[in-house]
Order: sequence, then structure tokens, then C-alpha cells
Amino acid sequence: MTAAPRTVYIETYGCQMNVSDSELMLGKLAAEGYVQAEGPEGADVILVNTCAIREHAETRVIGRLGELKRHMKPGTIMGVTGCMAQRLGPRLLDQARHVSLVIGPDGYRSLPALLEGAREGHRTAVTDFDLEEHYADVLPIRGDRVKAWIPVQRGCDYRCTYCIVPSTRGPERSRALPDVVREVQAVAEQGITEVILLGQTVNSYRAGEHDFADLLRAVGAVDGIKRLRFTSPHPNDFSDRVIAAMAEVDAMCEHVHLPMQSGSSRTLKRMLRRYTREDYLACVDRLRAAIPGLALTTDVIVGFPGETDDEFAETLTAVDAVGFDDAFTFKFSPREGTPATRLPAELTVPEDVASARLEALIERVRAGARERNLRRLGEKHEVLVERGARRGEALMARTRDFKTVLVPAEGYQPGDYLTVELTGTTGSTFTGAPVASRAALPMAG
Repeated sequence: MTAAPRTVYIETYGCQMNVSDSELMLGKLAAEGYVQAEGPEGADVILVNTCAIREHAETRVIGRLGELKRHMKPGTIMGVTGCMAQRLGPRLLDQARHVSLVIGPDGYRSLPALLEGAREGHRTAVTDFDLEEHYADVLPIRGDRVKAWIPVQRGCDYRCTYCIVPSTRGPERSRALPDVVREVQAVAEQGITEVILLGQTVNSYRAGEHDFADLLRAVGAVDGIKRLRFTSPHPNDFSDRVIAAMAEVDAMCEHVHLPMQSGSSRTLKRMLRRYTREDYLACVDRLRAAIPGLALTTDVIVGFPGETDDEFAETLTAVDAVGFDDAFTFKFSPREGTPATRLPAELTVPEDVASARLEALIERVRAGARERNLRRLGEKHEVLVERGARRGEALMARTRDFKTVLVPAEGYQPGDYLTVELTGTTGSTFTGAPVASRAALPMAG
């Protein structure tokens, strides 16, 4: 009688790079005969793929590891992977005695062997960086049948004073352009029509003689790819070549997530962002001059050490000047080992002040987006249906400029393209009425 295949459940936290890494781990284990479990109950292997960007994320994971313990059966292996695993290493084995494996982002190739070792009683932490590792030969198991996340770069060389990524992801290195194109061709052959290129500072991509402009043109030329996006870029790396490629590649979507972090040059200098307020706004102007109708989203941190009321006010006026469509907003979270933790204690912004600033920033972003979105009612846009909406009988779709549009479920399915008229908005999400449709594109098998 044949033994049942081993099962693995992966729970993912954090950024899109972690989502992609979970797909890689599933692919690596599937090649060894593992089957993906839908939940942790009774799984042979439980992996928690973690984020370390803020303290809250790590606290949440520690709590979740305790909760997942009740789902372990005799012989279940519990592992922690990702950035928090890289940062804490063996300390995690001491904090959670039921965890057998702690594996950083460059250690996933040895995951099957490490699991076998864990079954023999070995508790292991693997946190060495491998500057040659891109997992180019690992076939990922993708969780999304409409769009594909394609890592093109790992690590970061910028070393912003608040950021732990250089410590958890290592130095920047880029994947060979032909390898990226081959992966994009493979997903296109499966019927996936949208790809998102991933990197910590993705537009600083350089592999041999190829830069990010070359990569955009090569990926945009792959037959079957209708939409091309990337995240997250750095404002300093939008060369004229890159902006020209963005404007000229038909598949390139009219949306850029452009992290600002602060609208104050003085705060940006303490953050070591390597640009000023004026530089950032000039980058916005160059992008919008080349790409009409470009939508911009961003990241902003409030309460960074030394941020004064006047400096925060500069952030609000920068938000107004750019007119962001949305923003991920955060209070500063000190991370062990980052230079920001060594700033003088007297620069610390009180918690209540930081909270009030965050609330004011969120309202400013939402108010501006709401006003602009109301003016867009009646416009017609192509949307790609991504999945069922969380509530109601509707499907969630996106425009090329990354607006969320709820469309009727009847007659459509994920992977369909259709043209809709924007008929209503909550201030952020739109409702859309189909006015014309295109035949459904083949789904991934």
C-alpha cells in the first residue's frame, strides 16, 4: 500500500516578495512529493513565512506560532522562514521550543533536507546569505491564476537608517535577464496575462550589460503578456532610459508605487533616503510628463526621530502636491540593529504625537483620493477580473492604473477582460457597469 504524500501548510506575512518566496518553497517541496494543505490542521509541515519590517509584524508572528502549536500532531515539523527568521536566527529556536527550523530567504533550496533532519530531531537555524541564489531553476506553485509575481532582484544596497531589509535580505543582486524572460514566457503559456516584477529597489536592476529599461522592453515583448507592473522602485533610479521604456512598452501599466517616506528634506536626510523633497517632486513630474494619466501610490512614515511639526506639515503639502491615489502609512518603528536606533533619545517623537500625525496623514490622503475619484465617475476603462469580492455578489477587477472596481459576477470570471463605466465610488473602490467585453483569456492550468 502506497503511503500518503506528506502535506505542507505555509502561512505568509509581509510583502509581495514573501508571497513569491512562499510560492518558491511550495514548488521546491512539490518536487519532493509534498502536497499543499489548505490549513494547518494535521499538516505534516507548518511553515510561517515572516516579515521583520516593523516590530508589530514580529509580535504578531510570535503570537501566531503559539496558536499554530495546537494544530501540530505527533511528528509535525514547525518552521519559521523569511525576514524575521533571518533577523533572529537561533534566538527563535529558544523563544519557541516547538519550532524546529529557522530559515532565512537564501536557504530555501535546502528546505527538503532540513525537514528530513528535523524528523531525526535536529533543530536548525540557516541564515547565511548566498549572493548567487535566485532560485531560477525552481518551479514555483503559484497561488494566483490571474497575475504572477516575478522576482528579478534580491537584497538592497541603499541602507536607509530605519530599514532592516539590508540585514534580512542581504546585498543587492540582480537575476539574469534571459532567466526572467523564460519565467515570464512560462507563465504566459499557462494563460497568465499580468506580471509584476519584484525587487527591493527594482528599478536599480542591473545584470551584466542589461539595465531595468532593457528588462521592461524584454518582458513587455513576451507574447501573451497584456499587463506589466513592478514594485518597489526607488526615486533615484528612474533614468531617462527607464522612463522612456515605461512610456513606450504597450503592456506597461499606468501606475507606479513610488515610496516617498517623508515630504521634508531634513527628515529625508536623517532617513538617508538620498534625495530631497525637490528631487522627489521632480521625479514625479518626469514620470507624469512621459506617461499621461499615471497614477501614483506611495509609502510614508510619520514620527521619525526628530520630525518636527513643520517637517510633518511639509509631508502633508507634498501629499497635496503629488495627489497620491493611495498611500501605505506607518508610524516609525525602531528596528534592532538599524542606524535610526542610535539617534539621540531626545529626538524621539512622543507616541501620542505620532498617532495624531498618522491620523491626519491618512485623512489627507483619503480626502484627496476621494475628491479625484468622484470626478472620474462616467469614465470607461478596461479592467482585468482578479477574484471574487469579499462581500456581495460581485467580482473584484482592476484598471490599468490600479483602481479597484467591483463588477457583476454573472457572466464573468477571473482572467476576463472587459470594459466598464465607472458608476459609483466609496471614495477608494469603484463600482463598474460592463459596456463591452473581450473573450475570456485562457486560464492557467
